[in-house]
Amino acid sequence: MRYDSITDAIGGTPLLRIDPAVTGLRTIDLYAKLELLNPFGSVKDRAAWNMTRAALPEAVRRGDTLVELSSGNTAKALALIAGMHGLPFRSVTNRMKVPEVKDLLLLLGAEIEELPGRAECLDPTDTDDPLTRIHRMLSEAESGYLHTDQYYNPLNVEAHLTGTGPEIVRDLDGRAPDHFIACVGTAGSSTGVAAVLRAHNPAVQVLGLVAHKSDFIPGIRTIDEVHEVGLFDPGTYDGIASVTADQAIDGMLTLVRRCGVLAGPTGGGAYYGALRHLRALEAEATGDGPAGSGSTDAGPTGSGERRTAVFIVCDRVESYLGYLRDRRPELFNQPPRPHSVASLTPAELEAARVVDVDAARKWIAEDHPLVVDLRGPFAYAALHIEGSINIVDELFDELLHGGLPFGRRQPVLLACPIGEKSVRYAALLTRMGHQDVRSLAGGIIGWRDAGAPLVRD
Repeated sequence: MRYDSITDAIGGTPLLRIDPAVTGLRTIDLYAKLELLNPFGSVKDRAAWNMTRAALPEAVRRGDTLVELSSGNTAKALALIAGMHGLPFRSVTNRMKVPEVKDLLLLLGAEIEELPGRAECLDPTDTDDPLTRIHRMLSEAESGYLHTDQYYNPLNVEAHLTGTGPEIVRDLDGRAPDHFIACVGTAGSSTGVAAVLRAHNPAVQVLGLVAHKSDFIPGIRTIDEVHEVGLFDPGTYDGIASVTADQAIDGMLTLVRRCGVLAGPTGGGAYYGALRHLRALEAEATGDGPAGSGSTDAGPTGSGERRTAVFIVCDRVESYLGYLRDRRPELFNQPPRPHSVASLTPAELEAARVVDVDAARKWIAEDHPLVVDLRGPFAYAALHIEGSINIVDELFDELLHGGLPFGRRQPVLLACPIGEKSVRYAALLTRMGHQDVRSLAGGIIGWRDAGAPLVRD
């Protein structure tokens, strides 16, 4: 094929049938939509180009700066598009959590502005959050910015209404799959594809996948975060399920090692969640449960017709080697890291001490515990508990690998955005022999919502 522009190569990605010998599925064919083969490496190429192409001529005439609240694949695609048209690109984010992505953006000439958002992602309902104020400023006319606004822009969804969704139907010989399993980030791809598939088959079942509450999986939001995304509509999905970081990595390893697909953790999470869901449906429909007979040749409806399911491989593995090395050092012939939250048992998590805001305030006033804020430095600078110290969770994780960072008898209160990460660290410190460590229930957001005082640097 010949192209006049690299953007002409966006879309038209293959639909790959995953070998049933790998999936173990007997009545359902599972297909992967290989969005990692877009020219910039991810499904976000479609949205980035669709959100910019009509506005680019005028932006070039004015000399605007292309800008987006993104620290991942959308920023990468927009940086490349901006460079092709001689425009600067600025990535505005609370925190760059994947070092390789940050390095790549800098290589592409992007300006990275880490602002003091109070949570880890944009919360449009929090009018005092600096990220929200920046979002509104960027959206004003004549601002000097071309703000693509991926969290609200209908062109994000349109890219998949006109591209990804129709391609899936075309490659399935004009039929929509019976099941569509989608990880939820900005919700653009899942919303657009689901609408197309339902137009062809109203009975298609759509499962949305989110990250487990206390886990970070690049490209997937947690169930708490996803409600902060303007494009997210719970009605799009017939169900929402979560996957853990470990499950996403397990799924990714299967795609990489058994299927030859260089998927990142998001695609791995989609594969793991899809397979878990489909195996449960298959077992239920074929009577393969505890008392089942285990028919092997009938479809889930008993009709004998095989059904189909599709998931999206969103991006490539190369950008996440540091993320993988931190969580699975054995994959890189390195010894397991001591004192890891990943090794905590459910019983240890259940036993961790958690205090609500009122109890925490009383404890601080009476016993003066060391209050450790685990959020990023910009969020901490915006608002924090008076007298607290800031140790970013990644650094805190490193400290724990070397042993207890505090005296065993030093009372410690841990706080994170919503109280999920801090309870894990409290459980780990307790296992390591710390005598009095507690986690703030609801985190800094819960503290704020309870009307407790916060100070600003």
